[in-house]
Amino acid sequence: MTFLRDFGHALLHACRNLLPIVAVVLVFQFLVLRQMPENGLSMVIGLGIVAIGVALFLQGLELSIFPVGKSLSNQFARKGSFWLLLAFGFCLGFSAVVAEPALIAVAEQAQAISEGRIDALTLRLLVALSVGFVVSLGIFRTIMGYPIQWFMIIGYILVVAVTYFAPEEIVGLAYDSGGVTTNIVTVPLIAALGIGLAASIRGRNPLMDGFGLVALAVMVPMIAVQLYGIVVFSQPAPDIDASLLARDTEVATGALAMLLDLAAMVRDVLPIIITILFFQYIVLKRNLANPRKVTFGFLLVIIGLYAFVVGLKIGLFPIGTSMADQLMAMDGYLFVYLFAFAIGFATTMAEPALIAVGKQAEEAAAGKLNGSAIRILVAFGVAIGITIGVHRIIDGGSMHYYVMGGYILVIFLTLIAPKYIIALAYDLGGVTTSEVTVPLVTALGIGLATNIEGRNILIDGFGLIAFASIFPIVTVMIYAIVMHIWNHLQEKRAEA
Repeated sequence: MTFLRDFGHALLHACRNLLPIVAVVLVFQFLVLRQMPENGLSMVIGLGIVAIGVALFLQGLELSIFPVGKSLSNQFARKGSFWLLLAFGFCLGFSAVVAEPALIAVAEQAQAISEGRIDALTLRLLVALSVGFVVSLGIFRTIMGYPIQWFMIIGYILVVAVTYFAPEEIVGLAYDSGGVTTNIVTVPLIAALGIGLAASIRGRNPLMDGFGLVALAVMVPMIAVQLYGIVVFSQPAPDIDASLLARDTEVATGALAMLLDLAAMVRDVLPIIITILFFQYIVLKRNLANPRKVTFGFLLVIIGLYAFVVGLKIGLFPIGTSMADQLMAMDGYLFVYLFAFAIGFATTMAEPALIAVGKQAEEAAAGKLNGSAIRILVAFGVAIGITIGVHRIIDGGSMHYYVMGGYILVIFLTLIAPKYIIALAYDLGGVTTSEVTVPLVTALGIGLATNIEGRNILIDGFGLIAFASIFPIVTVMIYAIVMHIWNHLQEKRAEA
């Protein structure tokens, strides 16, 4: 009965979170395009399946990934094995990303569009190794108690420096590759690891020291992929038949048909389960506290992910693609900008990973932060970022200068923002690019680059995800700075 009650609450919560997407679609269909939406019944059914999937997924997290991640962190902290904990972090980061469907899709698109210069498998392994390394680095930071801001400032100075020298063909892809590493499974798991570790070490603050792993997992792959691009594009292009690559892509796309999505979800979660079981039973030599409950939770995660993806394909993707095409066919780009802003806000508000991290942040902050307010701030940041990214494609500006300017702003805000918000703000920039946002935003960018004369799909089609990651950091930090100044003024008035 308790499970059914919790599931009912989660289902109502998911339905409420999907309302902004429904509102955006209906407003643009009736007021802008002035026509009935195609396959309206399919959209309703698809959204219903999405809501059920999100509810099942969140329940699964509460039963499996969250408690197991925190429990493992506590056990390693009590065991006092520094190198063992770093090894666990590396394996967890690598296994969580190497089979990530969004990364596979982006890598295959990049291989096809670059006519084989970028190798899909090499790109995936490079990103997974980067995330494994960076999770170990984040664990090291938490154990030693080093402030997150210096890691992020130095890291993004490196990102900006490498971007300056990187070929334009790789920049958008590199930033998108960093964004897609933080998915609906990876984010809660890595966040649970960081928070659990910070809570188990005396003198560490879960809010300041527990968050930040997700942000590092976004940043380092950007550097690695750009370095890979510098090497690849400095060499002659291989003599590969582009038609063969196109056929390969079609086969890969067909393999992700609805009836095989469940297998893809199992593949996505299986490396994580194997890593957890290996360290729990082989390394620590201890049984799980409640194996039946944890197993049931993982099953709910897989089934919830499956329902979520199927619902998106039935309900949102077809109508989103057709609306984007119709809007680009209209005179001028005003409604394209409005649609980009609105869909960025709506999809972020429905993002399960953001909901999960917002809840964790609220608990870790012990009343200092409101989960709903955080989500609204992040959604505004994504909306602003995607709108600026769409303008870059329409205007034909260089990705280099937009991204470097964005991260210089982030570095400046990091220097003046309250310390308690920095790690969380960077993590929130990573959780915006998950299963809801990535497919819609990627389709929008490639669609614009395809339909606007003079645009290159590889150079201009990728990169919107980067903007969706940068500007939530900006909005959250600005909010924290404003609230800090406001509270300071209120204290002075009270003293006077």
